[in-house]
Amino acid sequence: MSNDDHYGGGGHGEVGGTGQTRTRLPDSPSDPYGTPRRTPRPSRGLITAVGVVVLLIAAIAFANQSPDAPANTATNKPPTDTATSPTGTRPVTGKSNGIPKGFSQDEQGAQSAAANYAVALGSDGMFDSNRRRGIIQAVYLPEVAAARQGELDRLYSDQGFLSRIGLEAGGKAPKGLMFVSRANPAGTKVEKFSGDTASVSVWSSTLFGLTGEGSKNPVSESWHTNTFELKWANGDWWVTDFSQQDGPAPVGRDQRAATAEEMSAAVSQFGGLTYAR
Repeated sequence: MSNDDHYGGGGHGEVGGTGQTRTRLPDSPSDPYGTPRRTPRPSRGLITAVGVVVLLIAAIAFANQSPDAPANTATNKPPTDTATSPTGTRPVTGKSNGIPKGFSQDEQGAQSAAANYAVALGSDGMFDSNRRRGIIQAVYLPEVAAARQGELDRLYSDQGFLSRIGLEAGGKAPKGLMFVSRANPAGTKVEKFSGDTASVSVWSSTLFGLTGEGSKNPVSESWHTNTFELKWANGDWWVTDFSQQDGPAPVGRDQRAATAEEMSAAVSQFGGLTYAR
């Protein structure tokens, strides 16, 4: 997204009036050995007037700046320095089972939908059978939701899978521990768009693990790119399929890891966001 702001056409303001002619009379004879005549200096009033005009021009240029406009098409060109700047479009106000809904039928709406669906599908709610059902119904196209419900129920109820990540039956965290699963989108990209279908990739980091004293699976960070296949139906975007791949992952910095208490407090106190492109 870029600003095509245009300022003045290069005109020059004049100070002191125009169309005036000043006649200079010959200098009167003077003593060649007398004090030389001083070169006249601009008055303080003239300097002040110039300063005021400069400030006025700057203020008018600032006031005439046009608002940001959203990008209309996706290309394979590298993102510009404003590629992740906010568009000015307000986030949606509608929700279904706590998930933002009611996105616009354009590329921006598809990106916003994909980012919010990535958060929902990467949340700890997917490990609870009741919350998982609500998420699937809110995110997946109705014709697809039934099949996906069965597949995801089998995955998230598999005791071997739950044991590997330190959870008990039903996706419950052991006593004294808090389970964390939170996706944090860092950016979106339209892969394909054709009006009522879209393919959108969401690059995000994920916090995942158990926080608390004695945790054998402490909360760690990973990076993934989820690509969502979306379809426009019933006034909104719906997921028909998605795939995931690792990365791109940045180089980790040498920072002190948070204590169990600090991590638990952060997860409890910092709420989630509604993502809008």
